[in-house]
Amino acid sequence: MNSINSMELKIPSKSINESFARAVVASFTLQLDPTINELADIKTAVSEAVTNCIVHGYRDTEGVIYIKAEITSDNTLVIKVRDKGMGIPDIKKAMEPLFTTGGEERAGLGFAVMESFMDKIKVSSKENKGTTVTLYKKIIRANHNKNKSDIL
Repeated sequence: MNSINSMELKIPSKSINESFARAVVASFTLQLDPTINELADIKTAVSEAVTNCIVHGYRDTEGVIYIKAEITSDNTLVIKVRDKGMGIPDIKKAMEPLFTTGGEERAGLGFAVMESFMDKIKVSSKENKGTTVTLYKKIIRANHNKNKSDIL
């Protein structure tokens, strides 16, 4: 699919920036005229991905979180959330529900939540190099509006 629009954001890995990242991606998504539920799903998934960077990627240090979002010609929103932190030694294990390396205050549901709210996710990681989570969500309403305008 061809990219028809994109944006990039670079923020410090501070927990206060999680809501900012979520709002920026949500604002970018508005051009697709998503439903309230689609927008809520995207915001939740972005929150989880950014929180993973803060809590797991950079653990007890501060780093940079890189977010890139793009809209493809088939109205799919593709969001990449990347850190240059610790990395994940076993991605398959990390994606299991209830598995966490974040201590007892963490539920270990971040990837499960992302998977439930997005159409697809991909995770790539290298130890001591960082992790990239790519989230995919096709916005159905954009197709509806496009077809409607073609008739008029």
